[in-house]
Amino acid sequence: MSSSKTSENQALAARGWRIWLVLVLLVAIVAGISSKLFSLYSAEQAFLRSQGDKRALRTMLIPAHRGLITDRNGEPLAVSAPVATIWADPLMMDLQDAGLTRLAQLLGEPPQALRHELTANHERRFLYLKRQVTPELAEAVEALDIDGIHVDREYKRYYPSGEVSTHLVGFTNVDGEGQEGLELAYNQILRGEPGRKLVLQDRVGRTIKHIRSLQDADPGESLQLSIDQRVQYMAYRELKAAVEVHQADSGSAVVLDAQTGEVLALVNQPSYNPNDRSELNTGALRNRALTDLFEPGSAIKPFTVAAALMSGDYTRDTLVDTSPGYIRVLGASIKDHRDYGELSLTSIITKSSNVGVTKLALAMEPDAVRNLLHNVGLGRDTGTGFPGERTGVLPYLNERQLVERATMSYGYGLSTTLLQLAQAYIPLAADGVMRPVTLLKREQPTDGTRVMPPGVAPQVLEMLETVIGPRGTGRRAAVEGYRVGGKTGTVHKASGGGYAEDKYVSVFTGVAPISNPRLVIAVMVDNPKGQEYYGGLVAAPIFSRIAAGALRLLNVPPDRWPEPPDSSQVAMQ
Repeated sequence: MSSSKTSENQALAARGWRIWLVLVLLVAIVAGISSKLFSLYSAEQAFLRSQGDKRALRTMLIPAHRGLITDRNGEPLAVSAPVATIWADPLMMDLQDAGLTRLAQLLGEPPQALRHELTANHERRFLYLKRQVTPELAEAVEALDIDGIHVDREYKRYYPSGEVSTHLVGFTNVDGEGQEGLELAYNQILRGEPGRKLVLQDRVGRTIKHIRSLQDADPGESLQLSIDQRVQYMAYRELKAAVEVHQADSGSAVVLDAQTGEVLALVNQPSYNPNDRSELNTGALRNRALTDLFEPGSAIKPFTVAAALMSGDYTRDTLVDTSPGYIRVLGASIKDHRDYGELSLTSIITKSSNVGVTKLALAMEPDAVRNLLHNVGLGRDTGTGFPGERTGVLPYLNERQLVERATMSYGYGLSTTLLQLAQAYIPLAADGVMRPVTLLKREQPTDGTRVMPPGVAPQVLEMLETVIGPRGTGRRAAVEGYRVGGKTGTVHKASGGGYAEDKYVSVFTGVAPISNPRLVIAVMVDNPKGQEYYGGLVAAPIFSRIAAGALRLLNVPPDRWPEPPDSSQVAMQ
């Protein structure tokens, strides 16, 4: 009996100890919970409130309006239109929501495809559904009120002039960043700075309330170009028609204001539509007037003659014997089309005599022609800041390089862009003053730098007018009612370490009007196919049509009037 009572007492003692242990643990747990609750409602209240706000308050970006690009007269070339982006938060979505069928219809895709895309990305928190949609479509999507479907406002770039100005203006990507042309060159000032605002959102990310603006969006600056959109359209139309007629590989044309150096038009073929780049050929992206190099050929001869006049050893009437129609220089034969005999400096330009300019170049200081070409901008950056613009090649020549000096005198052995070539003719139109070219509108003309003595350029300009006359090589460049002058160039294309016999570059560069030069126009057509390939037959007519249209659009008065009929002949009739 005593042993059983002892066991009973031990069991009761053990049970009592366990009860007290449980009670102590319960008291400790309650105390811990009470302590934590006290802490949450006192010391950690501010922290918890901030954490809650972070899950409900959001800082949203306010897109900045990209700066406008206009022509010199304020006509828009690049504008930003309001659009929207539709995106999804698949993790917060009900994939069985009936509204997804209507959403798919609005986005223009099969409902099953949309559901499959959302299912495949069900763990993601962000998924683009469609970008740059119209504001009307965005409003329709918002009206569906589907959990996890969001609409952000942004801007889309639009180019009113389409393919006409695209090589100059360029374009932006879907995020509004400049990718080509001046959109790329001036991206930093065009893009602006986005603003920020504080908003209250619900658990699925929908904006419930706009709290306050944190920072206003800073729109980008506008950019006013030097081009005149009227002249640009007209030049583009004429160049495109000629490239198609002659089945050429490509072509370019540049129109400069001879008084300011401003680019009034710059066009290329082939081109592309920046508003629809779905079938864009990358070869059409190049702004060939600034990136493609070619040997200018006979378009350089006026500068060889100018260098001769600057030497003081020649006048415009000095005779140079070009017989028998060719000359040999260190074993190399340089030829004219025929034996012209004795030619004055004026006739050397009129007839485009290779022999004549070769004799002039070899009779002068070794660097005379090269220095003048450098001073008028060949082989140097034009300073436009255009992405990818090339400087060309203007080699240094010593006195022993007779063949190279000879070929440089008529435009071989050096390379240039069409814009450089047009710029080089500005001093001929401005009495020897060189003005830098610009793609932006100038409020005030620059002073310029004198590269020829006074009086030399006007003489060369009058020589260039004879090229358009009945005995010249550029008769098709004539413009009714205006005195114009210029120089043709027909260059064999370089191929495989030599020159191709059946591929040419046709060039014409000229000035209008001669009496008071206002325009410098350069035209280049690459590899015209067919029987017509000379610069005087291919490029000169393009110059004529562009000059005629530009002079009238700019209200430049005619300087060539029809001669009055002979009064005696009228009386006899």
